[in-house]
Amino acid sequence: MDQKQTFFFYDLETSGLNPREDRPMQFAGIRTDLDLNPIGEPINVLVKLSEDTLPSPYAIMVTKITPQSTLMDGFTEAEFCKYVMDEIFTPGTIAIGYNSVRFDDEFMRHTFWRNFYDPYEWQWKDARSKWDLLDVVRMTRALRPEGINWPVSEDGKATNRLELITKENGISHEHAHDALSDVEALIDVTRLIKEKQPQLYDWLFKMRDKKAVQKLINLENPAPFVYSSGRYSSEFEKTTVAYPIAPAKNGNVLVFDLRQNLDELLAQEEPKFFPTVKELKYNRCPAVAPLGVLGQGDGWKKIGLTKEQVDNNLKALLAHPDFIEKMRSENEEREEFPPATDPESALYDGFLDNTDRTRCDAVHRATINELADFHPDFHDPRLPELLLHYKARNFEQTLSESEHKKWEEYRMARIKSNQNAYIKAIQEIAAKPGADSYILEELQLWYQSLLPY
Repeated sequence: MDQKQTFFFYDLETSGLNPREDRPMQFAGIRTDLDLNPIGEPINVLVKLSEDTLPSPYAIMVTKITPQSTLMDGFTEAEFCKYVMDEIFTPGTIAIGYNSVRFDDEFMRHTFWRNFYDPYEWQWKDARSKWDLLDVVRMTRALRPEGINWPVSEDGKATNRLELITKENGISHEHAHDALSDVEALIDVTRLIKEKQPQLYDWLFKMRDKKAVQKLINLENPAPFVYSSGRYSSEFEKTTVAYPIAPAKNGNVLVFDLRQNLDELLAQEEPKFFPTVKELKYNRCPAVAPLGVLGQGDGWKKIGLTKEQVDNNLKALLAHPDFIEKMRSENEEREEFPPATDPESALYDGFLDNTDRTRCDAVHRATINELADFHPDFHDPRLPELLLHYKARNFEQTLSESEHKKWEEYRMARIKSNQNAYIKAIQEIAAKPGADSYILEELQLWYQSLLPY
């Protein structure tokens, strides 16, 4: 491994859970070398919440970050994107988080899209990459739990919440849901796994590379493999033995859970195949391993399976090529992201051509004076409106009168579409004992400040 590579552990606190609609409000991170020794000072910044966004009151009650505090101390989104691209996600950086592939990375990708940066190159170009520790924790708990104390919920079920893992193992984590505190805790949990189970740690570190995953799991030489995923049952530590059955969209692969017997499933009156069949995405750092990791018996017992059971279920699966074809066809027809009417939510509606990519680069490099009369001849129909929103959020003084009118219409439409749920949430929170009255008042004032005079 090139020692010039570094980890950057990062975490976001956001205005809600939907990366297509909600916004980052806090970004924190710590750079380390590959031995987890810190490099430089921790990063902890706020991002201004735009005046077209009503945050989830429930999210704000957890993070304690009010919209007003982001306006006082935060970067604009344009400033934030420039900062993290120039200073944080530098060549050789491995971006790491906890459930980051499905959450934080998606927020970063949509933020880059809104601000005319390439949404993807921060995780692949110039020896950059990513890793997600959540599935690493799941597989460690399932297969190599020794040396680590594992938490359970109040009802006795296994849980991998970061703040509970740190508590069980005597790791300081005083401010759960503060981004920097969560990053510090994640580094300590990563160090714990690396020290207690170094072989599994090293293997899963390699599996963050999609080419390594494809070498293990493919349709040319299909073979059963061990797979830990949030889609599987917590009864068996989110871990099973799966088998690749058919191609999926974007070069991915469909896999079948060999904990299930297909003959028995098909005999049911209304068979349900999800998550028995799921899409494995090569570029999402899946926690996968060959069957040898289960050893001669103990590993099988840990995940509640036997080799005989897997062999029998595989035979039943392969006896139904019509079922496999049906799953392939249904996956091909399924829309993962329905087409968006708002260009800010339309990141996945198509790639930009090279000409538009060059023009997008010119947008985020343009000065305020240049932006005032900057109207590139974009090919992609999403980009002209996206440019108007970019100017309005970051450089409002560059808007013409007609542009300002269009922005105000868009802004108020976003507010009105969310205001009923926003007001209802505030009322529900206020009705509960011990609700933070200061934050509730700030949320009410934020809503009032967004309305026309």
